[in-house]
Amino acid sequence: MRYWKKAITALTVLLLVVSAAAARQGIVEAAEAAITMELDGMPLTSDVAPYVKSNRTFVPLRVVSEGIGAFVDWQAASKTVTIRQNGITIEMVMGSSTAVVGGHSMALDVPLQSVSGRTMVPIRFVSEQLGLNVDWNQDSRRITLTTSGWEGSGGTNNGSSSNGSTGVLAGSNTLRGAWIASVSNLDWPSSSSKGNTAKQKQQFTDMLDNLQAQGINAVFVQVRPSADALYPSKLVPWSQVLTGTPGKDPGYDPLAFMIEEAHNHGMQFHAWFNPFRVTASGTDTSKLAANNVALQHPDWIVKASSRLYLNPGIPAARQHIIDAIMEVVNQYPIDGVHLDDYFYPSDETTSSPFDDSAAFKAYNSKGFKTKADWRRDNINTFVSDLNASIHAAKPQLVFGISPSGIWRNQATDPTGSATSGRSAYDSEYADARAWIQGGDIDYVAPQVYWSFATAAAPYDKVVDWWANEVKGTGVKLYIGMAPYKIGSPEKGWQTAQELMNQLKYNEKFSQIQGSIFYRSSSLLGNPFGLTQLLKSYYGLTT
Repeated sequence: MRYWKKAITALTVLLLVVSAAAARQGIVEAAEAAITMELDGMPLTSDVAPYVKSNRTFVPLRVVSEGIGAFVDWQAASKTVTIRQNGITIEMVMGSSTAVVGGHSMALDVPLQSVSGRTMVPIRFVSEQLGLNVDWNQDSRRITLTTSGWEGSGGTNNGSSSNGSTGVLAGSNTLRGAWIASVSNLDWPSSSSKGNTAKQKQQFTDMLDNLQAQGINAVFVQVRPSADALYPSKLVPWSQVLTGTPGKDPGYDPLAFMIEEAHNHGMQFHAWFNPFRVTASGTDTSKLAANNVALQHPDWIVKASSRLYLNPGIPAARQHIIDAIMEVVNQYPIDGVHLDDYFYPSDETTSSPFDDSAAFKAYNSKGFKTKADWRRDNINTFVSDLNASIHAAKPQLVFGISPSGIWRNQATDPTGSATSGRSAYDSEYADARAWIQGGDIDYVAPQVYWSFATAAAPYDKVVDWWANEVKGTGVKLYIGMAPYKIGSPEKGWQTAQELMNQLKYNEKFSQIQGSIFYRSSSLLGNPFGLTQLLKSYYGLTT
């Protein structure tokens, strides 16, 4: 026993000596508090802890894309990071001591790092190049980022900006999006431009110019309107909206062109997919391209409400959609993947059912008692699988969904909203709560297309519910807004001020990180002077 005691004592002394020597050499450092970050008074979260190396603080690339709101593209093959925001482009290569900013080479004190599979960037260098002010407090180990015009939290800050609004939503780092619908040639390309490459390109560039002048900094472009594509695909045919003929090559790559144009404007480009709709109208398959999924896999198709749909209950059909989306994810420098609210058709009736009884029997491995629960699980599985595929390929890419504005009504579910309208949970089998709580989406953009005066779904009641739903989850909330209703006979939409009042109401909630407007043609139509009101709100007028 004495020998054991002597051995332990000797070992302890040895460890103390080694530890002291290591500390003198800087190998073992005293434990320090974790580094925290904030942008304009709002905390920034990080999945990998920030750290200091050579007096430079490094943060994961995701902080730049999600926290600061810049476009980020990581090319694994060349180990190159491209960051864009407000017309500024930064390029950095792993291991390189230089960066390219706006086409000019600049020295980097410490190159990019890789930690736990995450690309780490020097936050001060990136932030200052993007026009942010950076302050490092050694005592509190806190990084404070501020945009120009933001006054800080010393009693003078109320989130106000130069345009007189009272929140952070008018700031430069909130998402201000516009949906650009291609189905039925609603927004782009126009019907008159079918088959005319030069006209299509010019119209898209003009649209971006005009949207940007109104304050829009992100576009959500419908690249899959109906089981087809606005890009060359090995899985689905060319969309007829480009040429007027299903499956016909337009002679150029519209998606590549649109992404480049958006990025040249300093705008984010989100690829918007309609997942399950095969035809927007009609069920005549003779009019479809030969490689349309309805002809290649008729057993995956359901006829309902005078349209064709892919059956979400068939696993192979779901995987086909994921594969089609991943073509875009893997081949194009998009900023995000976006799905709209078309899952199961919401207008199903007894006389016009969505007949998936055979699939319910064949693919109900989890033993759901009701078809409704089974359908919701099909959609949840699809969303989860798609999310996993996207982030496995490009971890920095954002994935979000724009469900109908009402999850459930309180009359049906006490945890639902104080509304009495159509429920996405019960009619489209879209359970946004499950996606949020399961971490299967990066943001949710509910379509809150009602005025404050709408009895069945008042704007404020719906927004209140969604803000509470995402609280503490890390899922961002963008509000889908309805400029297309301005001037309509629907109650509350007689002037453009309704939309402005809604934007101001959004400022109450830190959870709301921006807005997406449906749709671009409605914005550009300037209903009741909306253009000037938006310019003023976003501080774009003198």
